[in-house]
Amino acid sequence: MSDVRGRSVTITEIARAAGVSVPTVSRVVNGRGDVAAATRERVEALLREHGYRPPPRARSTRAGLLDLVFNDLDSPWAVEILRGVEDVAHAAGAGTVVSAVHRTSDSARQWLSNLQARGGDGVILVTSDLDPPLTEELRQLAVPVVVVDPAGVPPYDVPTVGATNWAGGLAATEHLVELGHRRIALVGGPRGLLCSRARLDGYRAGLESAGLELDPDLVREGDFYQESGYRLGAELLALPQPPTAVFAASDQMALGVYEAVRRSGLRVPDDVSIVGFDDLALAAWASPPLTTVRQPLAEMGALAARTVLAMAAGETADNPRVELATSLVVRESTAPPRA
Repeated sequence: MSDVRGRSVTITEIARAAGVSVPTVSRVVNGRGDVAAATRERVEALLREHGYRPPPRARSTRAGLLDLVFNDLDSPWAVEILRGVEDVAHAAGAGTVVSAVHRTSDSARQWLSNLQARGGDGVILVTSDLDPPLTEELRQLAVPVVVVDPAGVPPYDVPTVGATNWAGGLAATEHLVELGHRRIALVGGPRGLLCSRARLDGYRAGLESAGLELDPDLVREGDFYQESGYRLGAELLALPQPPTAVFAASDQMALGVYEAVRRSGLRVPDDVSIVGFDDLALAAWASPPLTTVRQPLAEMGALAARTVLAMAAGETADNPRVELATSLVVRESTAPPRA
């Protein structure tokens, strides 16, 4: 490690010099016992050598808790995010407090009160609008915040973790074009979400690159859940010229489209090809198995947890805007259109 005398050394630099993780150094700094003796001695020697001085919060007010906040919890999508956060929190010796904070109630106020009472070490907000009053209250509590899949654009000093939604929408559309489809519908997510708009833009780019015009009749706005996928899928199939393929912006909506196809007396993919988005566990068990865009949800949760733990230990996020790569997973729900 380079000579850092004359300035404050960071936990990241100590971890790099010791060849251990940032959470391990954090546990040593906070006097936790779950560190091997040899590792503890090596880290403590480096801390002394470089004159590390932890911020007061790291010394006295660490609660060993991360707050993970969703708008809704009734989705396997949320479970994947939770799995990634919990894996990292457990390895760091921290607990996870899971909350559902709805915009239409006073639950946000109640949650903030609870957070203040228990003194959590960091907050991970999922698909949330970080409005100015909430941002200011969290700053007053001196609680680090990371947003996963932000609904809007948060303040620049709030790190975000997302996925390459535009590239995923493009890949899904290009796959259907390459199979020979020309009437490709989109069952998108709520337009108010950044991820929904990015997937729509990727879909539009995929059509344009193939020389196809976007038909407004083939674009519908859903809510990511099965019911909207079924309802909008039925509307699309009832058109005078129905689509031969549907890109649904979530796996759950894609399964709703499956049911609309079935009730119309048609079959997937013989009559309608379908692509989803997320690659939830249920996608591989659909009948037929669903072609979808894999979104690394657990990895997104894990990265958010590592980032907020580092911030709680006094670090600054290396990259405030991170997008993890999506990838197309081709299964049996897509095929060339009938002649």
